[in-house]
Amino acid sequence: MSTLEQSRHLATEIPGPKSSALIGRKDAAVAHGVGNTMPVYASRAGGGIVEDVDGNRLIDLGSGIAVTTVGNASPRVVEAVSAQAADFTHTCFMVTPYEGYVAVCEHLNRLTPVAGEKRSALFNSGSEAVENAVKIARAYTRKQAVVSFDHAYHGRTNLTMALTAKSMPYKHGFGPFAPEVYRAPLSYPFRDAEFGKELATDGELAARRALTVIEKQVGADNLAAVIIEPIQGEGGFIVPAEGFLPTLLRWCRDNGVVFIADEVQTGFARTGAMFACEHEGIDPDLIVTAKGIADGLPLSAVTGRAEIMDAPHVGGLGGTYGGNPLACAAALATIETIEADGMVERARQIEALMKERLGRMQADDDRIGDVRGRGAMIAVELVKSGTLEPDAELTKKVLGDAHQNGVIALSCGTFGNVLRFLPPLAISDDLLNEGLDVIAGALAKF
Repeated sequence: MSTLEQSRHLATEIPGPKSSALIGRKDAAVAHGVGNTMPVYASRAGGGIVEDVDGNRLIDLGSGIAVTTVGNASPRVVEAVSAQAADFTHTCFMVTPYEGYVAVCEHLNRLTPVAGEKRSALFNSGSEAVENAVKIARAYTRKQAVVSFDHAYHGRTNLTMALTAKSMPYKHGFGPFAPEVYRAPLSYPFRDAEFGKELATDGELAARRALTVIEKQVGADNLAAVIIEPIQGEGGFIVPAEGFLPTLLRWCRDNGVVFIADEVQTGFARTGAMFACEHEGIDPDLIVTAKGIADGLPLSAVTGRAEIMDAPHVGGLGGTYGGNPLACAAALATIETIEADGMVERARQIEALMKERLGRMQADDDRIGDVRGRGAMIAVELVKSGTLEPDAELTKKVLGDAHQNGVIALSCGTFGNVLRFLPPLAISDDLLNEGLDVIAGALAKF
């Protein structure tokens, strides 16, 4: 448990004088394309709290974008990383390998919902892992095309920008993008309801809509892979209608197409299952993980069916820092913490608390168009009163007020109108309720 006091406390206005000074230094030294959500500079963090340099303690409903799932500076992680740093910090696994890398792969092969014999490979970021998953799929199928979905987010590198749907801020001005990437319609129940209840609730019907686009615009004979987030992240925490994912998977299996599940944001207990694919019982061919894998140290992975993972030639996968020993030590400690401390069940408890509270708020405020998500990955979609029109301005105002009152919360969604909540699983119910009090108070002001 963190030694940092687990209470919200505002010692100064947000930002305080020390953070303001650092903002000035940042403006002079850091490229302006690197933005910040909060106008504060962190000094310590743990449990459900981030403390800034001015002594303000903020309730953390962001987890560094779903990274510090087991809590920032989690004791097992701190101990493991410290011990590994005292032994060695880097040798490059491709030069002189080490046990930690192998152990992480063994755990991934044990935990991931991929059927049969499995292999894993480690990288640094979610984007890098996605790129390698596409490489592996192309090597295995000897085909080139890749399909992703409306509202998708897969990263900021050239190929992953092509896979990502949203232009601003991720793609605008950065083209041309990688070729042979195509897009299909997602099952988005809240928005699909505009076109009829059946499409909003029948995942198989929504999948057939997507598959018609894929078959007509790409063709299975040209398609190496379909890549999808089982619950979309940046796109708005969209949970597809039941049946959508299994129908896509069956089509992929019938047509020799690799099914890639991007679980960068959903993996490692975040959704109330170790992996979000488990909610619909699907077993992807490849699964991409990062973020919550190592509690803040840079690590990502691709895990999949052995015959697919082994398709690239020796030397075709790797990277100087991939599977760094410090990150591997952190990952092993993170997995131990998730399993030993019942974090999957804790995510389910957080879901029940948040949905009950947000559901009551929705009943009293028709600007809350939708409450959705799983586990500790919950979203509120805001619309203009009496309509389904996205209200990005209200979203911005609510978040700004929450930030000023000591709550870290984020937005997302293609239309910029979704409040997303990603609390660490180590947060207390009291802090979670207090954070939601602040959000409710902000909504009542506007």
